[in-house]
Amino acid sequence: MKPHCTLLLFLFVAEFVQAQDSIHKKVDFKFSAEAAPEWTKLFERTSGWFGADGIFSIPLSGVDKNNNAGNDSTLLLFSDTYIGEVKNGKPVSDTMVNNTIAYIKGNDPDVSKIHFYYNTDANGKPISFFTPQTSTDKKPQLFWLGDGFVNKEKNNTLYIFGYKVERTGAGVFDFIEPGVSIIAIPKNSKQPFKDQRQIETSLHINNKTLGEGNMGAGILVNTKWSGAVNPDGYVYVYGCIGNDKNLVAARVEPKDFENMSAWRYWNGTTWSENKDGMKPITNAASNELSVTPMKNGKYILVFQEMGLSDKVGVRIGDSPVGPFSDIITVWTAPEWQKGLWTYNAKAHPNLSKPGELLISYNTITADFWNDIKKDATIYHPRFIKLKFEDK
Repeated sequence: MKPHCTLLLFLFVAEFVQAQDSIHKKVDFKFSAEAAPEWTKLFERTSGWFGADGIFSIPLSGVDKNNNAGNDSTLLLFSDTYIGEVKNGKPVSDTMVNNTIAYIKGNDPDVSKIHFYYNTDANGKPISFFTPQTSTDKKPQLFWLGDGFVNKEKNNTLYIFGYKVERTGAGVFDFIEPGVSIIAIPKNSKQPFKDQRQIETSLHINNKTLGEGNMGAGILVNTKWSGAVNPDGYVYVYGCIGNDKNLVAARVEPKDFENMSAWRYWNGTTWSENKDGMKPITNAASNELSVTPMKNGKYILVFQEMGLSDKVGVRIGDSPVGPFSDIITVWTAPEWQKGLWTYNAKAHPNLSKPGELLISYNTITADFWNDIKKDATIYHPRFIKLKFEDK
């Protein structure tokens, strides 16, 4: 099914959240939230790309901050994507591929400034841009995409996390994610990215206490050149691990990003070489999320509460690894009441206006394979704007 729609297994969401919040602190967070239909409308399409999940936004300038006035081009990453033609709201032809992209110029929701792309084979058939180099005929693999960034200390190389996926049966939940690669794309490379490199990593986590999962759910580039408020020079990479949706973190200096021996893992007290000693920063997170610096020196974690629920939540942290506050529910997705399941909320500071944070979440249904044949609109990002005091 969808990359992170496996999270649909966790239908005990509501009972979980309140029970866990007792371990966190309370903060005074004044906010308002509203739908952003002008952004959602950009993804309501009837030809070519017409639905996907897994939207991450990467400013190609390497500067990722709120009100990014100098922003020229942003890369959007998608995982499982439908390509075809839609008439009267129903697909009349469709093909699914495992990853696609779009580019948007500037930071306004202008339909003339966004362009969607998918890869094709020699016969013009849609295919994915990225496929694991370890895939074989006997053991085929595919990539679902995590977060990424442009590394100005590695010649503006674009790095993207790719989760390796192997099918284990015919059912929608019959798959495993046994590893994660880093896809490296040179500066000025154009799709279909034939000059990509794939770096094998040790960032698959299988922890007896925390559970299993991959790093790459979100990235915080906390450097001066990225526009961070209080830069410490590190790239922070987050993972959402196990049934409790534990948030864990690793960090590395940008210049050492490809060197796995230089990575360090948060053990609750300090940064350690031992990834098996990682401790959760918090819990109830989602497999796609964001951590964004605030002007007041705090950090705002944006996520879907427990990965799958009608609630978009935030936590306010004192540092990139907390301590973080109780969950503050900032939005209840109306799509849930219409039979759509909502998941994987995250912020897009690079595309946000002053005083607000643009947030997306994905939608799907319980009977997706059949429902998508009847209604092409069930499967694309939805957007809201979060406005809050940040002094």
